[in-house]
Amino acid sequence: MSILKIARMGHPVLRKVAARVESPEDPEIIRLVADMIETLSDAGGVGLAAPQVFRSLAVMIFFVPPSRAGKGEDDGEVPLTVLINPEIEPLEDAKKVGGWEGCLSIPDFQGYVPRWDKIRYRGIDENGEPVEKIASGFHARVVQHEYDHLIGVMYPERMDDMTLMGFTDELRRDPPDVSGRTDTQQEN
Repeated sequence: MSILKIARMGHPVLRKVAARVESPEDPEIIRLVADMIETLSDAGGVGLAAPQVFRSLAVMIFFVPPSRAGKGEDDGEVPLTVLINPEIEPLEDAKKVGGWEGCLSIPDFQGYVPRWDKIRYRGIDENGEPVEKIASGFHARVVQHEYDHLIGVMYPERMDDMTLMGFTDELRRDPPDVSGRTDTQQEN
């Protein structure tokens, strides 16, 4: 296993739609997933998509740590999950909810991003087994964020107010007030 270099915003690999994986059992895919897991652990994030490590393939990994888990059935703690060739869709009763996001490809920055609060996602895992789950809260947010990397989108492109993007340390020191926003509800 290897720790891979992470592509930063501006690199062309982050603007392309990733290719579908034909065989998750392919040794190259198995090695890529193992390397992505080691890279994510080293970087300290909660999700990583293959384009972020310069591989334009529809592979993403993520987890929801206890500190980010909600109290609902679909937004609790989630173990490390490998999702290959994913599809996502908002649920019928979903609404857009704003929340702060960072990205390993945009180091030291955060932005306030509207995302669907409830989604269904499906794909296959690293063993070729089908995966289908409903997610809400932070779980839904991280899945949408990583999926966006597979379709060539980065979180600033989802933002509707660029004044709510800045250096993480500055935002922590003097956080903007998002409580009165009417365009999206605020995520807890």
